[in-house]
Amino acid sequence: MNILIKNIKMLINGGTPKGDICISGNKILSAGVIPEGFAADKVIDGSDKLAIPGLINCHTHTYMSLFRNLADDLSFEDWLFGAIMPREDALSTEDAYWGAMLSCAEMIKTGTTCFMDMHMFPSMTASAADKLGMRAVMTRGLTGSDRNDKDGIRRYNEHMDEREHFKDNDRITFKLGPHAIYTCGEDYLRWLIEKAHETEQEFHIHLSETTAEVQNCYKERSKSPVEYLNDIGFFDVKTCAAHCVHVSDSDMDILAENHVSVIHNPKSNLKLANGTAPVPRMMEKGINVCMGTDSQASNNDLNLFSDMNFAALLHKGATGCPTVCTAKEVLDFATVNGAKALGIPDIGSIEAGKKADIAILDLDRPQFCPRNDLSSALVYSANGSEVDTVIIDGEVVLEHGRLTKFDEEEIYAHAKAVAEKF
Repeated sequence: MNILIKNIKMLINGGTPKGDICISGNKILSAGVIPEGFAADKVIDGSDKLAIPGLINCHTHTYMSLFRNLADDLSFEDWLFGAIMPREDALSTEDAYWGAMLSCAEMIKTGTTCFMDMHMFPSMTASAADKLGMRAVMTRGLTGSDRNDKDGIRRYNEHMDEREHFKDNDRITFKLGPHAIYTCGEDYLRWLIEKAHETEQEFHIHLSETTAEVQNCYKERSKSPVEYLNDIGFFDVKTCAAHCVHVSDSDMDILAENHVSVIHNPKSNLKLANGTAPVPRMMEKGINVCMGTDSQASNNDLNLFSDMNFAALLHKGATGCPTVCTAKEVLDFATVNGAKALGIPDIGSIEAGKKADIAILDLDRPQFCPRNDLSSALVYSANGSEVDTVIIDGEVVLEHGRLTKFDEEEIYAHAKAVAEKF
């Protein structure tokens, strides 16, 4: 299908020029003027609207939407081990599917077109993403004591089976997801490193999220979690590391040298009192910083507009410097930097040849008046409710605020029914 988005402002390199966007199939044909001979099958009126690259959420756990507002105001240990894990054990595969459907609906309706998920239920999140038309990177959470751990092997095999099942789906890709150093024994991690090289896969891991994780690593190994993973060759595999709250200057040097992408989850880290990642320092060292929400159990939403706002404000206050984490830089976290981290270079910006992953926002809102600097407005004023239309891979998946591929009310009904057990 050919789509013409006519007379619309476009977020391009921090500016917002006005023009036309032509989409042919799943790609952007042009952004600015209409090529000669282009014939549109569908025309979208862009008057009083802004087109932005679809936002990219690099770290979440979609099935956990069912735990939203259920285990709040707890310490990290009480939250994870006392409140969340027992409830995870009570979830069925079907429950996880509807949790993922709810998460995908929430992300689409707030302008996110691509996400990376760490899950426990093979094929459920991928099926939900496919049903609603999203782009996604799947990582089955992997835990195990050593290479002979039967459950650890089973989890790895589940990942490989899921990867094989979706191999022909261009919107669904995969990474290996060792959960964390405290849930994976060293021999198991070394085995996964071998498997990553054998199968040409990349890693997604939680890293240096809490003080307890770092302290225990020093106690057991006399080194930081980052040093430990570096020493066993983990970073020889391209890695996305979620959180990295408690990292030293030397840790950041290791991350930079190994081209590790750091996924910043500011709201989750604040809510669980895990601290504030030294993002401005990471940026100085050339680390690719991208954006994640974590799950609704610890955020409590998947709205990247909210996390972008927190990221921009948090680091100004933490450093005492009002010029760090500018609106342009934070928008990059959630777009081009995310595309780089996930290894999907043809998303994250509006330009000819890129995939047609675009969110269209209604500017006829008080928070956008006056329209002085729309790139700043996206970070400091927008709240996600302005998203009117979303296009993913050249297909309209949200139109005038409503999902086009599935009945929203059915998703909500199933999620409410599952939540009753908790």
